[in-house]
Amino acid sequence: MADLHTMYRVMILYMLNQVEYPLTNTQITNFILEKEYTNYFTVQEILSDLISSQLITAESTHNNTRYRITPYGQETLGFFHVKISDAIKEDIRTYFVEHDFDLKQETSVYADYYKVPGEGYAVRCRIRNLETDIVDLTLHVSGRQQAEAVCQNWKKNHFPIYETLMDILLK
Repeated sequence: MADLHTMYRVMILYMLNQVEYPLTNTQITNFILEKEYTNYFTVQEILSDLISSQLITAESTHNNTRYRITPYGQETLGFFHVKISDAIKEDIRTYFVEHDFDLKQETSVYADYYKVPGEGYAVRCRIRNLETDIVDLTLHVSGRQQAEAVCQNWKKNHFPIYETLMDILLK
């Protein structure tokens, strides 16, 4: 069992090392489940282990967590990449080639909310390109349902909203 857990750890490190953007919990889990490498609970346990070992970092929002490999994780991967087969490495590379646009778009659009002192919520909507914010907009809404709706709608409609903002601001 320890060897399998090591292999899963290295697989996730390898995945995170293949891209320049963070991967979400959903993206990592979907890949591993689609390929039937292991089950959902094992993936979550491995992610937790990688965080506590400081091999990856996690940034959580209300609806998902994004992971990045740390320099220490990259160094560790350098030693242990032989724990996964060339076939698994090829599965990972192929997955990224086939899903590149969707993965980038999913991880470049952020929306989260938090309670502010007094009444209401602040909703932070962002579009990122690697480490650079293209849009970083914070809106105040009166209730949690509104905050959740803004988050969902930002993720669905970020591009037309961005275009409209730019059209208005650059007139």
